Amino acid sequence: MNNNLIILAGGASSRMKKNTPAQNLSRKTIQQANTRSKGLIEIGNDNTPFLHYLLNNAKKAGYLNIYIVIGEKDMLFQEVYGKKESGNDFKGLIISFVRQYIPKERIKPFGTADAVFQALEQYPTLQSNSFTVCNCDNLYSKNILIALQKTEAPNALAGYDRDGLQFSSERIAKFALIKVSKTNDLVDIIEKPSEKEVSNYVDATGKLRVSMNIFKFNGEQFFPFLQNCPINSKRHEKELPTALLNMVKAYPQSTQVIPLSEHVIDLTSKEDIIVVNDYLKVHYPDGVEW
Repeated sequence: MNNNLIILAGGASSRMKKNTPAQNLSRKTIQQANTRSKGLIEIGNDNTPFLHYLLNNAKKAGYLNIYIVIGEKDMLFQEVYGKKESGNDFKGLIISFVRQYIPKERIKPFGTADAVFQALEQYPTLQSNSFTVCNCDNLYSKNILIALQKTEAPNALAGYDRDGLQFSSERIAKFALIKVSKTNDLVDIIEKPSEKEVSNYVDATGKLRVSMNIFKFNGEQFFPFLQNCPINSKRHEKELPTALLNMVKAYPQSTQVIPLSEHVIDLTSKEDIIVVNDYLKVHYPDGVEW
């Protein structure tokens, strides 16, 4: 069974750190938003790091080994989740850290595919095991974490019903659409399709499926595609969907799309903090219960 979860928390958080108006946020929250990884922003009734909620769902879903990808000089995560580089016991989870080192010619991390590649380089046992990958700034449900853990498909990703996401239509239009075969295999991932193109990507049930960047991979099959991932010509990063699609080209029908309809809490910008706070106060009035 897949009990490994890689959480991507080493990005630059550029949109969160933008100097945008932040009404109804305390000075402390604004300071955290400007200086911390999004997963460590304290939120909810009990001022708990946002990542606690995801880790709690992961534990309930049956994951054991958690690999948090952090910046090469980050020390704050270890103050929260354990001093050791690997093998920290946190609420019954085994927390290890992956340092995403930045090449000398760059000032920012090299992207999500590079983050997962460095995780597999630093923890080689993952190269021969299955693992789930997700962002630190989304609160994924226990349901999808279980589905990705238990699927018999070697590789998989969540395909969210676009109508089930409770974001503005403008924001939803920016999400990548998933092209799905009649047998629920991944065919393609399309970034920002035009309105005329959208109707071409409905699945067999008539739904548009959106990727919210949560995946399951077979390490042995996927590792070479991480290792050889090309650089995106626009963003100049190595991106996880690119490596995934290259694998799908080489191994058609290797990646299953798991359809579901539910909202995903997203913490991208300062404006999201208030929305997430309100959600957690309703759905987690007592905070995280381990």
